[in-house]
Amino acid sequence: MPTTPPHPTHSTRPTPAKRPRTARTTTALLTTITATLATLATFTPTASATPTTPPTPSTPPTSTTPHCPESALTIKASIPTPQHPDVLRISATNRTTKPCVIDRIPTVTFGDLDGAAEPDPPTESAPYHLAPGSTAYATVHTVTGRPTPSARTVDFITVAADPSHHGRRFDATAIGAPPTGIRVWTPTTNWWRPTPA
Repeated sequence: MPTTPPHPTHSTRPTPAKRPRTARTTTALLTTITATLATLATFTPTASATPTTPPTPSTPPTSTTPHCPESALTIKASIPTPQHPDVLRISATNRTTKPCVIDRIPTVTFGDLDGAAEPDPPTESAPYHLAPGSTAYATVHTVTGRPTPSARTVDFITVAADPSHHGRRFDATAIGAPPTGIRVWTPTTNWWRPTPA
């Protein structure tokens, strides 16, 4: 006797209404996984690059190096050649066992005249590091340009490694100036440097 086929309502095949819902769920899941992988791919290079970046070498911050106390410095000045009495050589030596800083512009004043030698080339104040036992050098031109009858003559100069210092006084004769004294007209000084000019 022939078997009666099952009633359509008892079919085990998914109905057409369920297929789109399953497809949408699978698509949404795939989209979420893809977005997650893309996010991880974006963050991975950044996270791994940070620890492998080599540190950049740098000098110690200026704030960690103290200013040189005036008592720690030896200041010298001289006119090395009588043929050029308007050119002074000055120096500052750190006599201590620790590094310190001075201003990169020497402070040179002339007798009782107002003002100090101007930096050449022009610059602003900034720290100049002096290692233990090292010496900084500078050249001072007491006369620049064409002097006029108003040029002055002084009997002494004062040299300081930093504007906060009192400076050391040098009499004209002690540094090799002519007997008439040191002529002064728009004086200039170069910056401190590690070697003599």
